[in-house]
Amino acid sequence: MTLQKIENGIFIQDTILDKIKKIDTIIFDCDGVLIDITMSYDLTIKEVTKYFLKEFGIENSLSITSDIIEGFKSTGGFNDEVDVTYASILSLVAANRMKIPAQKFLFDVINNADQTGIKSIEKYIANLPVDISDITKKLDYPGSHDANLLYSVFDQMFYGSELYYKLFKKQSRFSGQGLIENDVNLLKKDLVAVLKKKFKNKLAIVTGRGRESIRYTLGNLLDEFDLRNSAFLEDESRDLAKPNPQPLIKSIRGLDSACCLYVGDSMEDYIMAKKVTENGYDTIFCAIFGTSKSYESKRIFFEQKNTPMILQSIDLLPKALNLV
Repeated sequence: MTLQKIENGIFIQDTILDKIKKIDTIIFDCDGVLIDITMSYDLTIKEVTKYFLKEFGIENSLSITSDIIEGFKSTGGFNDEVDVTYASILSLVAANRMKIPAQKFLFDVINNADQTGIKSIEKYIANLPVDISDITKKLDYPGSHDANLLYSVFDQMFYGSELYYKLFKKQSRFSGQGLIENDVNLLKKDLVAVLKKKFKNKLAIVTGRGRESIRYTLGNLLDEFDLRNSAFLEDESRDLAKPNPQPLIKSIRGLDSACCLYVGDSMEDYIMAKKVTENGYDTIFCAIFGTSKSYESKRIFFEQKNTPMILQSIDLLPKALNLV
């Protein structure tokens, strides 16, 4: 299989060039695809990690970098930003107690992580000469989203006091605006119009994010999608989280799709789309790489995974699909 550079920012395998015209449905991930989260969710990971380390009396000068976040997510088990935060906290506490360089240890942890996500992190650290059971007990993660301390602090920092109260009917321990205000909406009305001209109402979303969280940033543009056949996994049981293929399969079936393009930006998205195809639902995965701070590395990462379509941004979809 040869990945062809069609033009700047568009890379497509030669094996699917003829198949593109068979695509009748597009289903989107949200974060990193429809919304740039590098200064919202990613910053929340950094701030919540810092908050808990201070609560645990640990002095730490290391900031959680984009490379660390991308590292966790590249393993295929960390689609949830709170999982990344939890793994970062455990890793930094362990490094502090073993008195070893934190950054090197974080990447050692990442290199020993896999699709089981936080379970692989807990297992790796459990085999090291360090005891962090007091920390895991205090965090008690994941637990119930409504009652868990880590979820609660993360949501409060992300949503801000007003939106947090609106969503959860609870007071936040933090005042002021949340980091969700730093979300950048990447979806344009013109793009929606072009896609709907071809695909009609067969546009949907399958994302790890909650519906109201997306609506806060996308506004009325969210209504351009078939919400009945979309999935907002933050609002669902944790066992449906990516890369579980069932939510995407349900969406594909609801849209009566014969050939679906799933547009995502993570390893979990790639794995999920692959599992959907293995379950007999014709699905082409399109990877978006331009929202990553290390965007060229991300492009190469997806190229090495034999991803059939790789685009710098969703704005290139019309050209990639021969719609313009």
